[in-house]
Amino acid sequence: MSFNERFDRVMDLAMSLRRGRNQMISLAAKDLRFCRKDTTHELELTADRFALFANSQRALQHRRPLGGPDSRVAVMLSYNGSAWLNIVIAAAYLAGNKVLVKFSSKGSQVMALTEEIYRPIFGPDIQFYQASGKTFMKEALKNPQVSAVVFFGFDEHVLPYQEAFRKTGKKMIFEGPGSDPFIVFPDAELELALADLMTAKFAYSGQTCTAPKRIFIHRAIYDRFLEMLADEVRTLFVGDPEDPDVDISPVVSDLAVARIKEALEEAVGRGAKILAGGNIEGNLVYPTVVKDATDDMLGMREEIFGPVLFTTSFDTVEEVVARARNHKYGLRAALFGGPEAAQAAAALKGEDYCHPVSDYTFGKFGTVALNETRAQSWSGALVTKAVGGYGYSGWVWETVNGRFQIKQGPKLITLETSVHS
Repeated sequence: MSFNERFDRVMDLAMSLRRGRNQMISLAAKDLRFCRKDTTHELELTADRFALFANSQRALQHRRPLGGPDSRVAVMLSYNGSAWLNIVIAAAYLAGNKVLVKFSSKGSQVMALTEEIYRPIFGPDIQFYQASGKTFMKEALKNPQVSAVVFFGFDEHVLPYQEAFRKTGKKMIFEGPGSDPFIVFPDAELELALADLMTAKFAYSGQTCTAPKRIFIHRAIYDRFLEMLADEVRTLFVGDPEDPDVDISPVVSDLAVARIKEALEEAVGRGAKILAGGNIEGNLVYPTVVKDATDDMLGMREEIFGPVLFTTSFDTVEEVVARARNHKYGLRAALFGGPEAAQAAAALKGEDYCHPVSDYTFGKFGTVALNETRAQSWSGALVTKAVGGYGYSGWVWETVNGRFQIKQGPKLITLETSVHS
């Protein structure tokens, strides 16, 4: 089947998702507790990105599936999304692969609707898997038709499989967590920085890997910026995800809520202050701003998957670069300001596309945005823009000419699941 034939099917999928829009929005609210406004935006964005795949034709016209004709790519997806997950599936499919898909168990109704939409368009070329994640990985490693696994999730769930992938020679394309630094210098356009922080952090109630997690504000503007931030946070509407006016809905994962509670209790116990929010009712975490966090607190060390901002001050560009780099995750960094912000951005930026590394590389970031919103810096993500990071935020395991290697940095699933003809 040609690229154009596959692309036509993907565009049929886009139309079907539009037709099923209301049902998808409703199920995402019931099944995953996602706010209606977040899923609505995601569906619109996904449809636009599907059209961008037309730009991939030239890059893919002389490539073939990684495992050859009739081979499959196994795709395991996280729960923090409904529509954008289709971009991942489409990317592997457009590279010529058949695809086996495993959704998170937290989104069973969303998966059932997705499978219902896919079946008449793709038939057996894209199939959905119902058993556990561990069984999915075990069978993907054993199945000779599976050439690669694409995994969106938590690094600690994937790292134990490194030796198994080394032995089988199969490829792993992993996209994982972020604890992204958000850095504001005194000469920044504060309104732009504030608007981006509010949008990037509180979409999906803070449950995205690219949500800012570690907020560094220059000491000269720290109190002023936090006052502005706290005022904005207090305007967010908290409640039922099916209410179209709600901004913040319950966090999906019980484990994520437990980690948020632990991080907040530790921070307050060690002298940090809560400027806004701080309340947790069941899984409903009220949007929260923490002042005077330190780098060794849980809220700064671990990925906080919810609507909580841990903030800290800094004095010099050298200091903030060192602190931003001192972390196990390196997905994305956002900086606002003039020459010093540009200097810091250059110091944090990794390479443009994934490359072999001798070991997991810490202190670099796959995407670095300078005076850009997340929407701008993430435009075309997973389609025309390579995404991914360093450290434990993402990697590729592969065997080339009999030799196992690790690659890190931004990547495209279309290219990583195919080879030159």
